[in-house]
Amino acid sequence: MTIKRMENVGVVVEDVLARLRAHGAELVGELEQYEDSYRLCYVRGPEGIIVALAEQLG
Repeated sequence: MTIKRMENVGVVVEDVLARLRAHGAELVGELEQYEDSYRLCYVRGPEGIIVALAEQLG
């Protein structure tokens, strides 16, 4: 099987805001919260790939 193009990648992280600030990441859109479960955001990674970051709350 050959993957020709990857559209997006999602990663579960702890303390998403601190990690973003520490690495100077470029947010795509706004930091959002999904119910009381996750804090979500998107950053632009290498080669323009959008990476979704999710922090589980509680």
